[in-house]
Amino acid sequence: MIRKASAVWTGDLQKGKGSFSSKSGALESIPFSFTTRFGDEPGTNPEEMIGAAHAACFSMALSAGLGKGGYTPVEVKTSANVHLDKVEEGFKITLIELVCEAKVEGIDDPAFQEIANATKSGCPVSQALAATEIELKATLLS
Repeated sequence: MIRKASAVWTGDLQKGKGSFSSKSGALESIPFSFTTRFGDEPGTNPEEMIGAAHAACFSMALSAGLGKGGYTPVEVKTSANVHLDKVEEGFKITLIELVCEAKVEGIDDPAFQEIANATKSGCPVSQALAATEIELKATLLS
């Protein structure tokens, strides 16, 4: 499988503008700019896209891991807080915090935490982002 996405940027860094698109059409000319990335202007940016991809991948992978363990996931909700910090002469994603809440039938918290922690390092997006620190707060809901 090969999934394709693209971006285009026109103009200089601070006054220019860009857009994301995906081959599937799910993302079609989604705009972004210097101020949506580094300022407070409403809109998206590459870090939000990474966060969305990571949260989606983790939720799916956790559901799969729970199923393999013989547990029935009812719902897995994950958000990702992607930290973009100024370092030396540029910027770097320094931390991704995954925050997960899950309803799962027939599991206790220690077993849930074990599967969630294995998923943190095992999901494909986590593996792709392995150079970045990834923290996980996983909560089992009753």
